[in-house]
Amino acid sequence: MDALDKKLEQIDMMRLPRHVAMIMDGNGRWAKLRGQDRCMGHVEGVNSVRKVTELSSDLGIDYLTLYAFSTENWNRPQEEVDTLMHLIGMAIERETPDLIKNNVHLNLIGALDRMPQEAYDRLHRCELATAHCNGLTLTLALSYSGRWEIVDAVKKIAQDVKEGSLDPSQIDDATIQRCLATYDMPDPDLLIRTGGDNRVSNYLLWQIAYSELYFTPTLWPDFGKEAYADALIAYQQRERRFGKTSEQVQEDNKIIK
Repeated sequence: MDALDKKLEQIDMMRLPRHVAMIMDGNGRWAKLRGQDRCMGHVEGVNSVRKVTELSSDLGIDYLTLYAFSTENWNRPQEEVDTLMHLIGMAIERETPDLIKNNVHLNLIGALDRMPQEAYDRLHRCELATAHCNGLTLTLALSYSGRWEIVDAVKKIAQDVKEGSLDPSQIDDATIQRCLATYDMPDPDLLIRTGGDNRVSNYLLWQIAYSELYFTPTLWPDFGKEAYADALIAYQQRERRFGKTSEQVQEDNKIIK
């Protein structure tokens, strides 16, 4: 039995998170530590994307959402931006047959109109080709930020109010939820950030209100299936209370059982 199998044995398959979100941080530093160009870190990071997608699918996790490119990332050196956009498009195009084989549906969220046309076309072709898949939903957050998403939702709600189809007194959590890019997904149960920084960096700000947060110093290109399993094990050791007391949660669990 290898190290991964030993870790997987510790995971309670009945208590898996339904939705895992990830901030993939550390590609540039990984490359710098090896005396390589930052872009090589992004190239290596694609392998980690494949690994976490495979394990999510194998375990039966329903949703995996990856922070692939933030709205702030457009401010990076143009050469790096161009390389990353090209790499994302090429990688997804290459992985499309395997995604279909493994019943994985690709989903895209973000201000996609800012993306280079070639990269967007490749991603959209994969999105269409995997639309029939009903296993894992793999969402790439591209040209995305939590504040952008909330502002966009407010604009939609304001338009409905202006047109008279929505009364301001009717606005509640569900109204906002319906206007988010993730409207058809449950909120993340677990948010994982690699790379050593302990912050959420404008990612899924509305959705992670009650998510469990897991920070690891492991740089993204080194984050493989074993590291992912460690995060899932840590998640299952926590008690999710959603504002209730431990006693209430324990009583609720007895009723469910």
